[in-house]
Amino acid sequence: MREFATAFGTVIVANGTFPKHEVPLGILRNACHVVACDGAVIHCPQAEVVIGDGDSAPEAFRDRLIQMTEQEDNDLTKATRYCLSRGWHRIAYIGTTGKREDHTLGNISLLMRYYRDMGIEGIIFTDYGYFTPAQGNHTFQSQPGQQVSIFNFGCTAITSDGLKWDSYAYRELWQGTLNQALTDRFTLHADGYYMVYQTYEDKDGDRG
Repeated sequence: MREFATAFGTVIVANGTFPKHEVPLGILRNACHVVACDGAVIHCPQAEVVIGDGDSAPEAFRDRLIQMTEQEDNDLTKATRYCLSRGWHRIAYIGTTGKREDHTLGNISLLMRYYRDMGIEGIIFTDYGYFTPAQGNHTFQSQPGQQVSIFNFGCTAITSDGLKWDSYAYRELWQGTLNQALTDRFTLHADGYYMVYQTYEDKDGDRG
């Protein structure tokens, strides 16, 4: 499995389902900066800042609250803007999925906005794998048998090396799912933006 524990200096913890898997938990333990989205601070009391409108942050953490009441962006984006203002561009996101499905879809799609429009090098980590936004030609570290899904964000051409099935410019979300890495890396060649999901376990090791 790819080593992530010390790869991110900054972690944003959203108020979705808090992870149990060792990868996101290891990233959180090793972070230099932890920013919590409102009520998510109950899972990470070490957070230096709490960002949001304050409706769910416990009273004990109000001294760390930076209250942002505008409703144009959600707390995840407000926290990302805060990190950007501090010069923190490489961010691990945890707690962004689970609970309401519309929030899950919205948060995953926001990762592409942060990458494309804000210059954020962000990855979302869940209990099962991780989402990475990318553009153009990009090589990903992997492991043989690792499950890989590719989501197109406007490409008219996508090809691949090192995956079991050839990639193309998928028109539907489901079309790029359930591919598989053949070696310790694979490369995507594209003319635009896309997002890649990789599981922690390979196909044989995933018994869930």
